Amino acid sequence: MSLTFQQIMKLMLSGLLETLYMTIISTAAAYIIGLPVGVLLTVTDKDGIKPNKTLNTSIGFVVNVLRSVPFIILLVAVMPITRAIVGTTIGSSATVVPLVIAAAPYIARMVESSIKEVDRGVIEASHSMGATTLQIVLKVLIPEAKPSLLLGAAISITTILSYSAMAGFVGGGGLGDIAIRYGYNLGKTDVMLVMVVVLVAIVQLFQAFGGWFSRKNDRRIR
Repeated sequence: MSLTFQQIMKLMLSGLLETLYMTIISTAAAYIIGLPVGVLLTVTDKDGIKPNKTLNTSIGFVVNVLRSVPFIILLVAVMPITRAIVGTTIGSSATVVPLVIAAAPYIARMVESSIKEVDRGVIEASHSMGATTLQIVLKVLIPEAKPSLLLGAAISITTILSYSAMAGFVGGGGLGDIAIRYGYNLGKTDVMLVMVVVLVAIVQLFQAFGGWFSRKNDRRIR
């Protein structure tokens, strides 16, 4: 039985809303964790403003381990945690948990990379004027790295979006779930094609907006 145009559009709308919900909530939660972790990795680095080899190595090890696990495996591995937090392992809300766990380490490394681009001369000048470590982080490192951080955020949100599509293999909801359930399992290629086109369009919009917002906040090109 083929689906009508109205049915496909209804599926697309529900899948789009679920995908945006998973992506935006997961990105926000992942940044709450990943941003301070990335800053801590930068500050405690051997060339940072407060070098601490033990702390940096320990945090870096955890981040690298979590980043090394393929998302589809992580998705299954953390199901007990997901069930304990959400009460289920199926649906868009349940998918948020593994998305955050997978995205936070990735964002931490993105933040670390962005902050390390800040001119050391600016940091040393702030330090010589008696600024504390917290003041340097909040008033120098993050503001100076803002354009790169915004561009990294655009890349991160599209990565999380792709992760959410993979969650469709285990009933995670969203466009990926619809594409797999109808397009792959039931052989409805028209449904799969529509979902793929929508996913590509969302990625392009996120990337374009992220690039524009990053350039708008880059004082170096004014």
